[in-house]
Amino acid sequence: QVQVVESGGGSVQPGGSLRLDCAASGLTGGSYVMSWHRQGTGKERELVAAITSAGHNTNYADSVKGRFTIFGDKNKNAMWLQMNDLKPEDTAVYYCELRYYGHSYWGQGTQVTVST
Repeated sequence: QVQVVESGGGSVQPGGSLRLDCAASGLTGGSYVMSWHRQGTGKERELVAAITSAGHNTNYADSVKGRFTIFGDKNKNAMWLQMNDLKPEDTAVYYCELRYYGHSYWGQGTQVTVST
């Protein structure tokens, strides 16, 4: 059974940093794509960053380029998002998604709050 578990998040002041971790279990080999999405209050869910399992390809939303960096560890089927220079508009619930053999698996979500 494939599962995705997130950790990290929390509250920070503007300009601060946080790290979000995501680990997948139950995989049986092969390639996948892991990504972070976020949903602010009253907003639609949006893609923040994505990485392929080989780690060669990454993709970022324009709003986070230069501030967020996504990393992957193929051996552990894990990835993490380093978020720097956080802004109030980054406040949202962040979700990890695993796309694996045509299926999409989501984590439970973790809250990130950026405020003074």
